[in-house]
Amino acid sequence: MLRVALPNKGRLSEDVKQLFDDAGLPIRGRSERSLRARIGDYEALFVRAQDIPEFVADGAADVGITGWDLVTETNRSLTQLLDLEFGRCRLVVAATEESGLTQLAQVAPGTRVATCFPGITRRFFELRGFAVQVVPVSGAAEIAPHLGIADVVVDLTSTGSTLQVNGLREVETVLESSARLVAREDAANRTETKDLTLALSSVLRARGQRYLMANVPREGLAAVRECLPGLNGPTLSELMGGGRFVAMHAVVPADAVFRTVARLQGLGCEGILVTRIERLVP
Repeated sequence: MLRVALPNKGRLSEDVKQLFDDAGLPIRGRSERSLRARIGDYEALFVRAQDIPEFVADGAADVGITGWDLVTETNRSLTQLLDLEFGRCRLVVAATEESGLTQLAQVAPGTRVATCFPGITRRFFELRGFAVQVVPVSGAAEIAPHLGIADVVVDLTSTGSTLQVNGLREVETVLESSARLVAREDAANRTETKDLTLALSSVLRARGQRYLMANVPREGLAAVRECLPGLNGPTLSELMGGGRFVAMHAVVPADAVFRTVARLQGLGCEGILVTRIERLVP
């Protein structure tokens, strides 16, 4: 049975649960303190997000879902199977406004850099030839410059608002991160792993898309084709009894539905129906 390591709490855990529910793999019968559960044909292990890369790399689990920043920090050799597109954030170099530091080239030798990601930070500066002093902290790195612990920080941000509130300015992006499905190399090609990847990717592909159906006048097919490219172009089929209209089916971006429906009406289309898509396999 394939073992899947999943985050046990926090927003990431909630997003993962929703993704599995949408993929038809609900996490059932798990109590708040339970560390194991069955998900379909898989066994799930619920652990801290920061421990998941080690669990997978060391063989305690075959695949796992966690932030790419945490995977990169461990520097373990794992195969990335899927970007789950949530939990997006950036790991950035930031300095206080009064420091006057606006670009990486201004970081002086011996600069103290506070961070919860000492591995990534050390490799980042070494690769660029900067001899800095990395100061590991367990949290709230943004307060370090104000306490005299460090001169610069490397910290996670989504919008940059927390840095700004604490008087810090972004200098350079170190890493772009989001939740990823990762696996050991020997587990990446297992049939069970491929099935799980397909199930999750079909949900992600369907998000932000809508299924649109309409009756289209035959004389307007060319114009409708330009209006609805879809994934591979709209699908057309004859209505019973033939006549002036043909049935059209297409997948369109959700944010374009309003404009698309208006254009279809303008082209004489009737019986327009828009529905959500649960899963989409190309």
